[in-house]
Amino acid sequence: MAWLIGTSGWLYRDWRGVLYPAGVPQRLWLEFYTEQFATVENNNAFYRLPSKEMFTAWAERTPPGFVMAVKASRYLTHIRRLKDPAEPVGRLLGAAAGLGAALGPILLQLPPTWKGDPGLLDETLAEFRRGGPAGLRIAVEMRHESCWTDEMRRVLTDRGAALAWTDRGESPVGPLWRTTDWGYLRLHEGAAQPWPRYTRDGLRAWSERLSASWPAGSAGGNGVARDAGGAGGSGVEAYVYFNNDPGGAAIYDAVAFAAIAREAGQTVTRTPDMVPPVAGGPVR
Repeated sequence: MAWLIGTSGWLYRDWRGVLYPAGVPQRLWLEFYTEQFATVENNNAFYRLPSKEMFTAWAERTPPGFVMAVKASRYLTHIRRLKDPAEPVGRLLGAAAGLGAALGPILLQLPPTWKGDPGLLDETLAEFRRGGPAGLRIAVEMRHESCWTDEMRRVLTDRGAALAWTDRGESPVGPLWRTTDWGYLRLHEGAAQPWPRYTRDGLRAWSERLSASWPAGSAGGNGVARDAGGAGGSGVEAYVYFNNDPGGAAIYDAVAFAAIAREAGQTVTRTPDMVPPVAGGPVR
């Protein structure tokens, strides 16, 4: 079993010279990315839901065992705000089915102004269970303080959905509940220079938090190869995505985090062996 480490997206122009060599055309960036990482979080689906054919095309460009998490459409989370979820959930599941075995967790990122409503959350998660494939993993990112109640936690646990752990400035946003036998961590913004990089201490703290909830060798599923997530990511103990993409910060921090996790005895998936020196000096 392993932690899957990747980034939130792969198509950033300022990653040329950081992750992507100058000679690799943009149309081949996904293929190059998958040689360096075993997972990615697809944020594109949040802004405009791709077609099933597009998801299928992405899957065909990735190697066996690669896992693509999908951020749910903002139509469900930010426009509908989880009301009447059947149609948008069904449309999302129908499109994401194009990924086949490459489909990882689906992330529901709720608006920062969305106040905790256990009934709406339960109804939405029930729709995913009714319409999704067996074993589909759902993570929920909640950001309003009204969400941190026992009732909201109970809904996540009863529906088998993970609370997505997040941070800002290297401090957790909300409680670090474990509601499933797998975890989902999104790292938005560090406190180091150059912005928005993470400090080594900040990355180590997140590694320790994950290790405390998902110790090395703990029972988290059906097993996973070192460099593969398995069908749908089953057997993965934790998914870790760096969302601090400006300047390639996510690449540098993913590499550093993987090294810290390995030193602590965790099995983690592939990350780049080397990245160029950071402009602006070393991160403390």
